[in-house]
Amino acid sequence: MREGTVNYMRAVQRGLAAVLCLPALYSSPTQAQAGWRPEKAVEIVVPTGAGGTNDVMARLIQQTLQSAKLVSVPVLVQNKAGGNQNLAPVYINQHKADPHYLLYSTATIFTNEIAGLSKQKYSELSAVALLLVDYTVVTVRNDSPIKSMRDLVARLKAEPAAVSFGLVSRGGPNHLAIAQAMRAAGIDPKTLKLVVFKTNAESSTAVVGGHIQAVVSSVSAALPQVEAGTTRMLGIAAPSRQPGKLAQVPTMREEGMNATGIPNWRGILGSAGITPAQVTFWSDALAKVVVTPEWKQQLDQNSVSSEFIPGEAFRKWLVEAYDDTRGVMTDLGLVPK
Repeated sequence: MREGTVNYMRAVQRGLAAVLCLPALYSSPTQAQAGWRPEKAVEIVVPTGAGGTNDVMARLIQQTLQSAKLVSVPVLVQNKAGGNQNLAPVYINQHKADPHYLLYSTATIFTNEIAGLSKQKYSELSAVALLLVDYTVVTVRNDSPIKSMRDLVARLKAEPAAVSFGLVSRGGPNHLAIAQAMRAAGIDPKTLKLVVFKTNAESSTAVVGGHIQAVVSSVSAALPQVEAGTTRMLGIAAPSRQPGKLAQVPTMREEGMNATGIPNWRGILGSAGITPAQVTFWSDALAKVVVTPEWKQQLDQNSVSSEFIPGEAFRKWLVEAYDDTRGVMTDLGLVPK
């Protein structure tokens, strides 16, 4: 395992330890209630299209904030898809110091910055809370002659142009995972045929229709088609086999590639300049969201790992995760000189 990936997982553990040390953060409602509360409609901004996993999770947050009366103002979900997920963070920071705008962020905010695809720096936004970590999988149509990652590698070596990969962001965590795996297999990642879609649903439709041969996506995005029997998973970029629905999916390492990728985290970021009291209000509210049966059911349904880390602990976690992501991208030659 790459040293950076080890550090990344240690950062998760340290973040969780920090949560346990926070003084009565979730048991005492007075801390947030005594300070700031939302005064107008709140927007949760999603960097991907409607109907995808990110959208579903953001709307679950929206519904819980309102149904549990954690806020007394309307909560809206806005999808700002496009621009390789750059539109949403830029939109958030057009509302500097306004805590009524929240970004449902993915790790692509790192990769866009590191690859020079965006001038928006993640560190200019306010860390509110880490919510979950997803892993990358490679899927093919259920009747594909490609039966394993080893088969995929053999086909690419024999005929590089024979396989097109669908994904939703060039240079994002899923792209990094397949690039890392292919390099470990002796294939130049720059030779891969990539087809970028606006949503994971579109890429899944394309592979089922035979327009592309494989999809590189998060586990949660891949599961609906897998469970419908139209696609199947070849391998997962994770440090070890995952439980439950993923128990039969081999890791890249098991398939002969020393690659674990960069976990595709999801978290909430606010605009630059919001106050500690405002961050505390939102992290406290989200702490209540992530313990609801509905949230846990959605994570189980999508085989996603819950990793809740609030506020300042999340900010420190982001620094280490960013450094690890940059290290992987540097190893793969994806950092501009």
